[in-house]
Amino acid sequence: MSENNKKINRRDFVRNTVLLSGGVALLPSLLTSCNDDNDDPSVDYTGNFGFKEGVASFDPSATNVILWTRYTNADNESGDASLRWEVAESSAFSSLVASGTVVAPATADYTAVVDVPGLAANKKYYYRFRSEGTKAESVVGETKTLPTGAQASSVKLAVVSCANFQAGLFNVYGAVAASDADAVVHLGDYIYEYGAGGYGTNATTASLNRAHQPATEIISLSDYRTRYRQYRSDKQLQRAHQLKPFICVWDDHEYTNDAYTTGAENHQPNEGTFEDRKRAANQAWFEYLPARVADKTKIYRRFEFGNLVNLLMLDTRIVGRDKQLSLASYFTAPGNTFNAAAFANDWQKADRSMLGFDQRTWLATALGSSSASWQVLGSQVLMGKMYIPVELLTVVAQLAAGPTLALLAQYSALATQLSAIKARVLQNDPTLTAAERARVTTVLPYNLDSWDGYPAERERVYAAATGKKLIALAGDTHNAWHSGLTTNTGQRVGAEFACSSVSSPGLEGLLAGNTAAIQGFEQSNQLLIDDLEYLDASRRGYVLATFTASNATAEYHYVAGLDTENAVTTIGKKVVEA
Repeated sequence: MSENNKKINRRDFVRNTVLLSGGVALLPSLLTSCNDDNDDPSVDYTGNFGFKEGVASFDPSATNVILWTRYTNADNESGDASLRWEVAESSAFSSLVASGTVVAPATADYTAVVDVPGLAANKKYYYRFRSEGTKAESVVGETKTLPTGAQASSVKLAVVSCANFQAGLFNVYGAVAASDADAVVHLGDYIYEYGAGGYGTNATTASLNRAHQPATEIISLSDYRTRYRQYRSDKQLQRAHQLKPFICVWDDHEYTNDAYTTGAENHQPNEGTFEDRKRAANQAWFEYLPARVADKTKIYRRFEFGNLVNLLMLDTRIVGRDKQLSLASYFTAPGNTFNAAAFANDWQKADRSMLGFDQRTWLATALGSSSASWQVLGSQVLMGKMYIPVELLTVVAQLAAGPTLALLAQYSALATQLSAIKARVLQNDPTLTAAERARVTTVLPYNLDSWDGYPAERERVYAAATGKKLIALAGDTHNAWHSGLTTNTGQRVGAEFACSSVSSPGLEGLLAGNTAAIQGFEQSNQLLIDDLEYLDASRRGYVLATFTASNATAEYHYVAGLDTENAVTTIGKKVVEA
């Protein structure tokens, strides 16, 4: 008997079985490509049609949430897809809260987006989509609206960043899906632009079938769409989207590496104009990661979690960033001398910006007008100061170019010397010489792509947050950090919780994966960098940030590895800010 002639409705059987067990279906393949359940007997739909990329929700507010899906046409379907969407308070959908139809147009890569209004605050909802043609049905998604006033005594945010498909399995997304987070804050690098065999590729890429598609670096709109579809084919990422509302901003790799307003390190003249590439990347981002904004060039926006958290999502990458400085350009011959005066002049210019005037003005107003217990910045890049002794800069740069045993030994010896001196400084050792003190107090930022490269603007942000309890959330570095936020005069104004990556390799690559070297690196940096309180330089994971009226707590969760599916995490560190 053919699949199309079966009397038992496979989709209803699967759905009812799951509902009777009290669960919600997690595997999109179970409820899609349902060519055995077409209500129009005159049409026999064929092919692998349905909701292959799952479902997702975005930008929750107290009354609204954005629902998303993508539909793949049957072989004998053509044109835009008409979809029905439904929202209910129970997974049985016995009584609908809201419903309607939405078009998944070919011009938007068959993605469908609907901003559902009229919802109750601080409430969990279930949603689903169904094709009005084939009757294929999506999995059931879950989402949650934001609280108002004192509705919630705590807010839990899963903070993630930097997922490279080629680098391994998305176990971190699986862990986030299984967590009790109210929402996911994604700080960017949702995709990577490099081609197959490029950045992120390792010994397991081929065996896990995770080489990038298309095989080339992505430049055109079609390229970006193909890459997003590949990432959204990952079942653990689908599960995270299915079970948690996401609040997203882009970083550079959604465009191309080390991007700024008018260009990028990884954009070359033979790849067309940067404006054309930026336009294509922007369109694909909104097709797959919708945000509630009036102007799609401006993704900075505000989320109010009752009277607890005022979450301000920033764009530190595209809308207002001046080109990054490069330390290498300040080393001059003969003797490869560093021109400290020229660097300081450029680095400390008052008008150097990552935000741009409009965003900076908006941010200052949003900070000043909020009475929430916590002001929380969703900032792609590290805000805390990472100033290291100048002596170490050259060795770190050489390690970045390619670690060797000789360089590792050199770094270890120098870091050990400087750490010993710094310990004596902290102990007020009276025998310390001025020359020794200078070795650990003559410091410079090593990462000028972060807020460290824009110190004057960082001071303006701190000034705007005066009198507030400030927490910065950050990603970008592929490693986990906890730092104090201090002004140029040393005043502590807040703290930073910076997550590791979902899969992108971190600083362990500079240290050739040597466990002893990694531990030494972590310890020496925590001693030598004044504001740094915790660093994990080798593991992949996420931060679970919990906010109450009195405390902000960060749990640093790590997965065991990326080569075998396993979403179990261990907590490497727990910090509390009051």
